[in-house]
Amino acid sequence: MKYILFAIFLGCMLSVHAQKTNFFNNSRTILGIHKERTASMGIGDIDNDGDLDIVVANGRHWPGQNRIFINNGRGIFTVSKNLGTEQETSYSTELADFDGDGDLDIAVGNDMAPNYIFINDGKGNFTKGSTFGEKYGHTRNIIVADIDNDGDIDILITNRGSENEICLNNGKGVFTEVIGFGDKKDSTIDVEVADMNGDGHLDLILANRDDQPNYVYLNDGNLKFTKKIPYGTGNDVTRSVAVIDLDKDGYNDIIAANIGEPNVIYFGSKKGTYDRKVIFDSSSDKSYSLSIGDINGDGNTDIVVGNVGAPNNVFINSGDATSWEKVQLNDQNFSTYDILTFDLNGDDKLDIIESNSDELNQFYFNKFTPKFP
Repeated sequence: MKYILFAIFLGCMLSVHAQKTNFFNNSRTILGIHKERTASMGIGDIDNDGDLDIVVANGRHWPGQNRIFINNGRGIFTVSKNLGTEQETSYSTELADFDGDGDLDIAVGNDMAPNYIFINDGKGNFTKGSTFGEKYGHTRNIIVADIDNDGDIDILITNRGSENEICLNNGKGVFTEVIGFGDKKDSTIDVEVADMNGDGHLDLILANRDDQPNYVYLNDGNLKFTKKIPYGTGNDVTRSVAVIDLDKDGYNDIIAANIGEPNVIYFGSKKGTYDRKVIFDSSSDKSYSLSIGDINGDGNTDIVVGNVGAPNNVFINSGDATSWEKVQLNDQNFSTYDILTFDLNGDDKLDIIESNSDELNQFYFNKFTPKFP
């Protein structure tokens, strides 16, 4: 009997070891030594040297110092510098070329404080630019997209407890026109932008917290979002969404990360509804963030979920998006407010980056061996 138990124990240990070898991190795969209230990160080549750098938004409800981390070309960040001279209550950051000069600028969304653009000089040095959105809004997330299809990048703001905003770019990185979206009473935490009905216009997919219904708002082509389609149970606590055609049927699907309830995929359909669904994560974890990408190199889109008070997980797509293999990313119970997938070290594999509040921000190199179908 003891040999059987030992064999079972050894098998379990090998299984755990096999999972852990899919991702590598150590004391060097961190972003600085500060344990700050990080809520978001933006990733892009800000100094135009061919690798991906990281901008970290710190503070949430309390003023914190936002930081830039420079990639040394091998996925290690040996140089950092402050973004701006002021500490801000930053909740979200995104990178985009807002002024049309060919380099990546930075947008920072703050809670109960003005949101700002930081303009890149082309070498990764930034000057504080214009504000965008409500001056003292409750910004929780910002998303960038050319929502009005005029060739420049606009900014969408989700404001938990106040009206959400679309800030239209005048082409020079100045946002003078603002349009509201959603219901003014929505507790919107996240929004994604995608053409959900195939009419060529970008629609809005909202994630609402506080037991509120989630909706897809359809764009009529003139930035009026009056028609809405529900998804979910009607009283979910949704913290993050992603949109992609997971089952490759030609219709965009919605992936929802929820707090204290299972995480769900809602499949798009010809009828324009989201009735068909599958639970890909049956836990009741407090899922605050998610990201998507082909993690294991088999040509299918996988899902990465960041949790608060529980380990983060990777969900490997079986191929038809109806069954998923859960791979635990770590053994830590951090507060991961944002989780991203990018190739940091240039090996053509998607690595995973965590934004951890009150803990070190860390990343994991992807060690999956590609399995092409």
